[in-house]
This record gives sequence, structure tokens and C-alpha cells, in this order.
Amino acid sequence: MAPALTDQAIAKIKDLIMSGEFSAGARLPREQDLAARLGLSRNSLREAVRALALIGVLDTRVGDGTYVTSLDADVLLMGMGFVGDLLEGTTLLEVHRVRKILEPVATGLAATRLTEEGFLALEACLQEMDEAETTQAFVDADSEFHRIIVAAADNATLASIIQSLSGGMVRARLWRSITEHGAVEITKQRHRDILEALRARDAEQASAADLLHLADGERWLAQRIAAGKTLNGGELAGSARSV
Repeated sequence: MAPALTDQAIAKIKDLIMSGEFSAGARLPREQDLAARLGLSRNSLREAVRALALIGVLDTRVGDGTYVTSLDADVLLMGMGFVGDLLEGTTLLEVHRVRKILEPVATGLAATRLTEEGFLALEACLQEMDEAETTQAFVDADSEFHRIIVAAADNATLASIIQSLSGGMVRARLWRSITEHGAVEITKQRHRDILEALRARDAEQASAADLLHLADGERWLAQRIAAGKTLNGGELAGSARSV
């Protein structure tokens, strides 16, 4: 299928969604009817639907039809997380620096919004980090700690962007935990500092504590890149080792 024809089909469907004719949750007409209406071949339409489904705009249900998704931020930004997993080198460092700009803001917002249930969940994450027997378990608890915080910021779009950016850093956090002496204990302390500031409802201090934590990761990643090191899957074969 010629890319230009598929692009045209995507643009036409996008226009119908933006105009409100196909709203969130709406079911699209049958393929042959929609193709005729848009002046497209069925093959062009089919490729466009596949592409829009991949980025979370459409949802194709076997035996039922094709629907516009909820168009919520977490759905539409899902593809960003997939791309983040593939990043390497200076691009990965740039993504981490964007996260360093956004996440402390979310952490500051969470300071006045976290519930007691949220604080208990954060404390459980810290306990899991203390008790983790493998690097993967440690990083999973680390990731969940931050997910709880950004979710509490009460801004779904901000939370989705941060989570998508964070996904690409999982390999880096695994490697740092494995290779840098004292990284595990430093990371634990940074998380305790963040939680303490959140418990005090001190938005400024919570943001600063998170910024310091992220700066540690940036420093390590920049040094690794400068040394010509990579973060490919093969290198992480030992990521299940004990911490």
C-alpha cells in the first residue's frame, strides 16, 4: 500500500474525529461504506485503521467493528512508552532530562493531594525495595513508587507523559543498580527523602527531593554514554541477580 494513500486515509479519519462526527466511543461505519464515503479504496482504509489502532485512536474488535477509543491521554500516549523502550545513547539522556523537568512538578502537586491510602502504598514500596532479592524486584518497586506519586498529582495527561518517559529508563535503572557501588542504598535514601517531604505536605521540598534523585540518574547515565557504554538487552542478562 502506497504510504501517501494511507496517510490520506488517516488524515480523513482524523478530520472526522476532530469535527466531532466520530466522537470518543463511537462505532465507525462498515468498512465498505466508510471507504466509499471517503473516496478511498478498502485497502487504503484498512491500512489507516491499523495505523490508528496502533497509536490508540481506534479499537478494532473482532466480530463487532471498529470504534473510536476513549481518546484519554493514557491511551493516546501509550505509543510513547513503546518508543521510549527503544531509545539509546544521547536520545535516552535527553528523554531523562525531560522527565527531570516534569516529574518534580508532579511530585510537588502530589504533596497536597496524596491520601493516607497513597502514603501507605508508598511505604509498602519502600519496604519492597528493602526486601527485594533481585534487581528487577527492586526496580519494579522503585517504578511503582513514582507511579503512585505522579498519579496523585491529579493530572492524567502529565502522569501519562511522565510514565511514558520513565519506561525508557528501566534498563538504565537496572544497570545502575547492578554496576554502581552504593547505588541501591543511595536510591533508597532518595526515596525516603521524597516520602518524608510528601508526608510533611511540603510541595517545594518534595519537588527538590525528587529533582535530586533524578539528577543522580542523569549523572550516571551521562557518564556511561561518555564512556561509550550501551544499555542493550544482552547486557542486562544478569538483571535478576541479587541486590
